[in-house]
Amino acid sequence: MARLLILVALATGFATAGASSARPPGAEAGADYFRGHCVMCHGNTATTPPGIGPRLFGVVGRPSGSLPGYAYSSAMKKAGLVWDPATLRRYVASPQSVVRGNKMPFQGISNPHDADNVVAYLATLH
Repeated sequence: MARLLILVALATGFATAGASSARPPGAEAGADYFRGHCVMCHGNTATTPPGIGPRLFGVVGRPSGSLPGYAYSSAMKKAGLVWDPATLRRYVASPQSVVRGNKMPFQGISNPHDADNVVAYLATLH
């Protein structure tokens, strides 16, 4: 239920109660996870050039395989996805089951709470 509430809050743009600049629930923990596990391949700012993986700044709402300057796999280019919170959640949990043949050498985030937090964080990158 908590995961559903987070995804609904992200999809509708609601912030946590109290301040419009507050991050959604879990975003701080997601930022910590990202720094520890993801930043070595993925940038998280508007100016970070694509590296081993594509820049994830602005990923929510972006079509799969579409960031200019990054060499996506043909599977990702053909996936036809839009990275909304629900799709990102499935992808971070199991990248190969969502886009078979993508080139991300990562098995996925097995802890559901960590996966929810990472998606909450990614939604703040805009």
